[in-house]
Amino acid sequence: MSTRALAEAASIEATPLSLCAREPHVPADRLVAEMVPPPRFDSVRFDTYIPDPNQPSQIEAVDVLSAFAEGLGGSHASGAGKRRWFSRAPKPTVPAGPRGVYLDGGYGVGKTHLLASLWHATPAEPALKAFGTFVELTNLVGALGFQQTVQTLSGHRLLCIDEFELDDPGDTVLVSSLLARLVEHGVALAATSNTLPGKLGEGRFAAADFLREIQGLSAHFRPLRIDGEDYRHRGLPEAPAPYSEEAVTKAAYATPGASLDDFPHLLEHLAKVHPSRYGALTDDLTAVCLTDVTPVPDQSTALRLVVLADRLYDREIPVLASGLPFDRLFSEEMLKGGYRKKYFRAISRLTALARDAKGLVEQ
Repeated sequence: MSTRALAEAASIEATPLSLCAREPHVPADRLVAEMVPPPRFDSVRFDTYIPDPNQPSQIEAVDVLSAFAEGLGGSHASGAGKRRWFSRAPKPTVPAGPRGVYLDGGYGVGKTHLLASLWHATPAEPALKAFGTFVELTNLVGALGFQQTVQTLSGHRLLCIDEFELDDPGDTVLVSSLLARLVEHGVALAATSNTLPGKLGEGRFAAADFLREIQGLSAHFRPLRIDGEDYRHRGLPEAPAPYSEEAVTKAAYATPGASLDDFPHLLEHLAKVHPSRYGALTDDLTAVCLTDVTPVPDQSTALRLVVLADRLYDREIPVLASGLPFDRLFSEEMLKGGYRKKYFRAISRLTALARDAKGLVEQ
C-alpha cells in the first residue's frame, strides 16, 4: 500500500510537512547570529557532563576546560558589550602561552558537550563568543568573504569550532589562515576534529596529526585527549527496530509539526540544497518521519546525509523510520574508508533520535 493510501486510511485531519518541499534561503546575517551552541546544547554545563568513572581523562578534561574558561575573563580590546560585525577591531596584545585547546577523542565521548560548556562558562556576552561547526565557518567565509569574516569575528573573546574538517586541504588552509588572523586579534580558540581520509584505527583522530595539518597554529593549541566509549549507547537499550510504513505514516499524521518523506526522494532533494541550509530545512519541525529507508547509494549522498543527521541531532528532532535500520545505511566499504568516523557518528546520532521517536508510535 502506498504512503498516500495509508495516510487516507488513517483518516486523520492533520497533514504532515515535507522536507522535500523546502528550499530555504539563509542570509549571511543569520549565519552570524546562529553561531551559538545548537538547541541540544543550550543547557549543558560542565556540571551536567557525566564522566565515565573508568576514564580519568574525562574528569581531567572538565577541570582543564573550566580553568581555561576562567582565564578568558576580563576586558577585551575591542570593547565589551558591542558586536562589531563590520568594523575593524584594534589589535590587542596577545597573552603568552596557548590561546587554544583541542579536544581529541572518539565519537560519543562528549566533546561537543564539553565544547558548548566552555562557551557557556566563558565570562563574556553571547555577542562576543562564537560557536559553530567547521562547515558553518566555511559557509560564513563564503557568504562574507575572508576579510569581512576576520573583521566580524576579531572582536570576539572565544571561537569554538566543532568537527574541524580535515578532508579538504583547501578548506583546511582557508580556515587555518582565518584562525591565525583571529589569534593575532587575541581571540581564543577551541576545537574538535574529524579524521583525515585514509585514517583508520579506533575511530579517533590523533592530536599530532591535527596539529600538523594546521601547521603554524599548532603552538596556540593545547591537546586534550578524552578517552571513552560512545555515551549515547552506554548502558542504554538497543535502538528500536524500524517500524512499518503504516505505523510511520499514522504517526506523522498524528504529530503536529512532523514531516513525512520517502527516504530515497529525500536523498535526491538534499543534493539540491546547500548543506549550510540543512539547519533551516528543519525549522519548526517536531519530528522527521521517513519511509522506505534504504542503503545510501554513494559517498557524496552519504556525506550530505551526515550533515543532515548532525543538524537533526543538534535540534533534538526525533526520527521515526521504516525500512532498514540505521546501522545498515552505509556499505562496508564506506565504513572502512576515510570518512568512517563521520558515518559512525551519523549512525550513533540517528540511533539516538530513533530511540527518542519511540513515543510517537506509542502515544
